Amino acid sequence: MAGTIDQAMVTKVAKLARLELTDDEIQLFTTQLSAILDYMAKINELDTEDVEPLAHCLPISNVFREDIAKESFGTERALLNAPRQDGDFFKVPKILEDISS
Repeated sequence: MAGTIDQAMVTKVAKLARLELTDDEIQLFTTQLSAILDYMAKINELDTEDVEPLAHCLPISNVFREDIAKESFGTERALLNAPRQDGDFFKVPKILEDISS
């Protein structure tokens, strides 16, 4: 991204994101975002031609186990600790309103 971050750009992005920012927040974010871009420009000055890309900064490896099919819990055991149940099902509180009316 060329150029610097100014208050007009922060205000425009906030409006696009439907954020209401105070003048103090706009000033703060302008300063912080400009500092981030300055830092990125500084990093771009580094010669990374012979640096191999990393997926992770530490030498880690996945530990895989053999995928073995096992017998499942079964409905009765799965529902043992259910606070509420309705037959063979977990009963949970309603979280969405019915707006079809």
